[in-house]
Amino acid sequence: MTITAQTSIAARAALQLRDGGAATVNELAVTLGLSRTSVENAVAALGEAGVIVEAPAVFARGAGRPARRYAFDADAGAVVGVDIGAASVRVAIADLAGRVLAHQTFPGVSEERDGASKLAAVIADLRRALSEADLPFSRVRAIGVALPGIVDDSGRVTASVVIPDWSGIDIGSHLRQAFGCQVAVDNGVRLAAVAEHHLGVAQLVDDVLYLSVGNRIAMGLILGGEPRRGIHNAAGDIGRLAFRGLDTETGQISWRDGRTAADVFRLARAGDAAAVAEIDAFVTELAHGIATLVLTVDPAMIVIGGGLSAAHGQLLDPLRERLQRFIGLPFQVPIAEARLGGEAAAHGALVHAFSRHSTSVYGIEGLPIPSVTPLAPDGSTVRIDPLLLEETM
Repeated sequence: MTITAQTSIAARAALQLRDGGAATVNELAVTLGLSRTSVENAVAALGEAGVIVEAPAVFARGAGRPARRYAFDADAGAVVGVDIGAASVRVAIADLAGRVLAHQTFPGVSEERDGASKLAAVIADLRRALSEADLPFSRVRAIGVALPGIVDDSGRVTASVVIPDWSGIDIGSHLRQAFGCQVAVDNGVRLAAVAEHHLGVAQLVDDVLYLSVGNRIAMGLILGGEPRRGIHNAAGDIGRLAFRGLDTETGQISWRDGRTAADVFRLARAGDAAAVAEIDAFVTELAHGIATLVLTVDPAMIVIGGGLSAAHGQLLDPLRERLQRFIGLPFQVPIAEARLGGEAAAHGALVHAFSRHSTSVYGIEGLPIPSVTPLAPDGSTVRIDPLLLEETM
């Protein structure tokens, strides 16, 4: 048997133990349709990789000594996702089975004086989050990073209008040096789209246009089930151009009748005519820009995230009607509110770390990424069932 074949069997055995629960060698052999010898070799390899442990034996009355049972050791290590922004830094920590164990929110980096101090603040936030989760640095097997800007495949920031101090800086390399593990870096909105596709509202959809609408408008694309980066890593960096009236350099939304969107929407709910008119014009322009993107990409779903995504009556409901009017063709593209809210990019960073560095995380090749399970508000884990998502489509 070749090394590649044996690795594949080890990955299949690990997948069964991780997602299917503890089992004996005989049970694994039957489930996987493999010989006992092949499974024994796979179990030995998984033991060397440190991702399985011996599970408690199951005793049957009148039977002899029970066979050894093995379980996936989700606690053998951890993967960390961090979403770095000007207003906040969010950290999510997951075990090797993808269950989020803890998440923390820290102040953003906007108040730090330069690029080096911003990076130092993020490193301090990560160390604090790990310490409060009682997790030694040595157990972290990979870190995923979401940040605002164009990021190349190595983790170097090509350009960032939100954190310009980091333009040209290899953030991934600095974090690898600080934590001694693999690091995967990508654009934050792209990773928010990844999270909604992997564990959020778009799990059943492989062509998704994700739009973050908050202080800025930014976009992420999932095409054929994969995040679209583009040859220059700039796919989706279109918010500042596709929507008229935004700052053409930053994509920042300017409001006439209030300092922030929350101010304007609050005034509109109170019946202020000027605020109502401003929101009406904003929704119309948003629908026009989305229609342009829809007819360019032809997605199966549009997901609206960001701070304004929960404004159903004032934003999403009229947006659906106007989008259809602008498209003017005999099909409808469903618009869904993002399910993960402000935690999307941090969870997308977790998915990115598992995906890019699976071999480092598990010590074997070919093990698929787990189904990342977020924390519920009460601190318990909650699995989002994709079969329940049709109501949002």
